[in-house]
Amino acid sequence: MDKLFKGIMKFKKQDFEKHKELFKKLGRKQEPHTLFIGCADSRVVPSMITNTFPGELFIIRNVANIVPPYRDTEEWVSTTSGIEYAVKALNVENIVVCGHSNCGGCAAMNAPVESLDEVPHVRRWLEVSKEVRGRVDRLMTGDSEEEREWLTEQVNILVQMRNLLTFPYIKERYERGEIKIYGWHYIIETGDIYNYNDSEDEFQLFDPASL
Repeated sequence: MDKLFKGIMKFKKQDFEKHKELFKKLGRKQEPHTLFIGCADSRVVPSMITNTFPGELFIIRNVANIVPPYRDTEEWVSTTSGIEYAVKALNVENIVVCGHSNCGGCAAMNAPVESLDEVPHVRRWLEVSKEVRGRVDRLMTGDSEEEREWLTEQVNILVQMRNLLTFPYIKERYERGEIKIYGWHYIIETGDIYNYNDSEDEFQLFDPASL
């Protein structure tokens, strides 16, 4: 904790002072342009990999960057309520579903069910993406664990992108061209990001020259 306390002091003295006017502007209002749905993994830092400032991203993080399909419910639904607020109250223009390499949640989708006995809530949560394993099995070209890992992470992203369109208010805005949905696969050890190209039906390495 000493490291965190020192970090707080450093932030106040350096970063906060440097951007004091920005924080003053954000004090009573936020207008994020993008809803970023990412994994809770400590190695994934949305503002760092997108080089964005406070106020730009509305961030939802959970195990394996999962989006449960829309449903009317009286339960307490964290991810669903966050999506609802970002789209209906904040009117974000973009939604990014960002998966990543070496994702423990995605690896668990391929593991024996009994291996998750000690984390029953995680096991239940991953059931949202239970179709991923079967889809990956059909796409495998060999028996490489590296191929299975990448395919699992990428297919999982596609499942969540599809699930977003089960939200009526997202589907309406998407069809009217008022909101865009992106799927990213972030590679931790290289810093590369692969963006899903819908017309080519594949993840392609992000090329700055394409902007």
